Amino acid sequence: MHFGRVVGSVVSTRKDPQLAGMKFLIVEQLSLDLEPTGVATVAVDGVGAGPSEVVLYCTGSSARQTDLTRDKPADALIMAIVDSYDVNGEERFFKFDDAGAGATVGAGAGRARG
Repeated sequence: MHFGRVVGSVVSTRKDPQLAGMKFLIVEQLSLDLEPTGVATVAVDGVGAGPSEVVLYCTGSSARQTDLTRDKPADALIMAIVDSYDVNGEERFFKFDDAGAGATVGAGAGRARG
């Protein structure tokens, strides 16, 4: 699994029939500090991700292990939208700050959740 940020979408009116109805998004891989690594991929969106969201995605045969993608010609899949994560007990990302906008690394540290 990799951290990524949705940076774009792909529209394809002609595609393999097994991919009909699937949404394709461009995902830029991120480091643990949410810095772009320079690697991007097109992934099937399995969870309804939107622009700029931090997501978890997988590639290779793991991308074909869900009901949506089983036995389909998919090599990357967005399988989760990240709400928060911590590293060694330090919160590194929290999806919403006090105003409801996306937070950055460390901005959510110590927040109470309800």
